Amino acid sequence: MDIILVDNYRELSENAAAIVADEVNRRQTPVLGLATGSTPEGMYAQLIKKFQKKKVDFSNSITFNLDEYAGLSPEHPQSYHYYMYRNFFDHINIKPRNINIPYCEDQDIDDACREYDRKIIEAGGIDLQILGIGINGHIGFNEPGEYLYTGTHLVDLTEETIDANSRFFNSREDVPQQAITMGVGSIMHAEKILVMACGKNKARAIQLMCCGKVTTKLPASLLQLHRSVTLLADREAASLL
Repeated sequence: MDIILVDNYRELSENAAAIVADEVNRRQTPVLGLATGSTPEGMYAQLIKKFQKKKVDFSNSITFNLDEYAGLSPEHPQSYHYYMYRNFFDHINIKPRNINIPYCEDQDIDDACREYDRKIIEAGGIDLQILGIGINGHIGFNEPGEYLYTGTHLVDLTEETIDANSRFFNSREDVPQQAITMGVGSIMHAEKILVMACGKNKARAIQLMCCGKVTTKLPASLLQLHRSVTLLADREAASLL
């Protein structure tokens, strides 16, 4: 695992954007796995700037988002569909047909999950997967447990995750109890993985991810088994390494 340490959030965002832009520019049809949340917002802002300066072209890019809340419409302000268009897709030249975000409305949930995995395979797999990390070590919405799913699936969110995400909603009661998430199999099959971490509250999870036992009780620890992982972290997040 390669580790890149930065001093602040601005440097974190700039470095992440540079890694993504390089991947996009060197591939004919780049396939990106994208994350949401507060940590990657700055990266998306920097990528938009690069696009505006004609330093990166997303016209041939294909994207797959990690996850989406179950039960929220794409138009809901806290849905990840809404997040991605507001923070990124509306400002670049990606083709709408190349955007993939988990969602199930009328379709059977298992069928929708299998279709999402099929699309990833048909695209040739993910070239670069962007990940954040939860304070409990979750990646995507793959929560700690006795076992993990390899494919895209419906997951019950832990109380810890619901608490952490409640800051984005009017109240804790408004936070969805379930989400659709890409499984660890799809994540681990990505050619490269970039993990972004910012803040002291992520320090313990980062320590266990890098130096602890590989266990389903800390899903991020499985990244120790991947052939090409880069951890991009500020000094607070990396303070226990």
